[in-house]
Amino acid sequence: MSKLRMGIIGAGGIAQGRHIPAFQQLSEDVTIEAVSDVNHETAKSVSEKFNIPLVFNDYKDMFEHVDAVTICTPNKFHAEITIAALEAGVHVLCEKPMAMNTAECDQMIAAAKKAEKVLSIGYHYRFMKDSQAAKRVILEQEIGEPIVARAKALRRRKVPGWGVFTNKELQGGGSLIDFGCHFLDLSLWLLGNPEPVEVVGSTYNRLSKMPNQVNMWGSFDHETFDVDDHVTAYIKFSNGASLLFETSWAANIQSDEESVSISGETGGIDLFPFQFNQSKYGMLLNTTADYIEGEDDPGITQARNFVHSCLGKEEPIVAPHEALQVSKIIDAIYQSSLTGESIKF
Repeated sequence: MSKLRMGIIGAGGIAQGRHIPAFQQLSEDVTIEAVSDVNHETAKSVSEKFNIPLVFNDYKDMFEHVDAVTICTPNKFHAEITIAALEAGVHVLCEKPMAMNTAECDQMIAAAKKAEKVLSIGYHYRFMKDSQAAKRVILEQEIGEPIVARAKALRRRKVPGWGVFTNKELQGGGSLIDFGCHFLDLSLWLLGNPEPVEVVGSTYNRLSKMPNQVNMWGSFDHETFDVDDHVTAYIKFSNGASLLFETSWAANIQSDEESVSISGETGGIDLFPFQFNQSKYGMLLNTTADYIEGEDDPGITQARNFVHSCLGKEEPIVAPHEALQVSKIIDAIYQSSLTGESIKF
């Protein structure tokens, strides 16, 4: 196969803003051949805007014309479309989160194994230059064994007032599934994906159910708001490591915060921005990077890794069993909040 033939399923903002432009910058390895959306006019408009030759009402009709698909639909349809594509012999890059729950994730993984096709999930924070640098430092044993991780994915009064982000039936949740999942995944990856053994979580949506809210990202109906807008959790792992986690769309804080901190035996790493913290030579040393190699746009790095994986040139950086682990913890956080008890695996 000289070039991978790509199809896009779901032609909304994430497809137009990240995936299609990224693949089109990799024209030496991939061509976008088809697009499908439940709204035919949207699909047609996107095909014209990005010069995509084929438009389909039914995504299944594109499978004979492509080698791989990128799924950019609401979460409810991730598993169904992924399984259908894999059964048709087509590789899949599915947007995050992997699915609505771990049972669906298991079905997706089984379908990928049976089809012997690539399945990867769009956790693009792994592909950021800071994240890649942190992973290299950890793999070189520069911080020793990672012990404690802290992750914050916090926005001040930015509930998405567009799309289906606040639709629980289509998305399965709110700030945790939409935003926090990236930081869960990144923390787990940097820790080496240890097995979780216990989760305590609390979810809230009291703020967004109040009338007359100040919200910077459009408007939403506070009376029908039924997803989480703030979540906290504490996760323990089989190797003794732990993760303190917080995410929010609507926190009453001074400013937005996106950060991951990994504290190890002999050093630590803070993201974002990248900082390497050491204790040696009788000193406490904090090292920043003047330059980090790699693409500024993690969407391009993600797209390249997926395309090269499908072409047999490299392995997927986001493995499906790792994405399953994220969904497993998300399920446990929701269950812990509902029952008021810790969830043990």
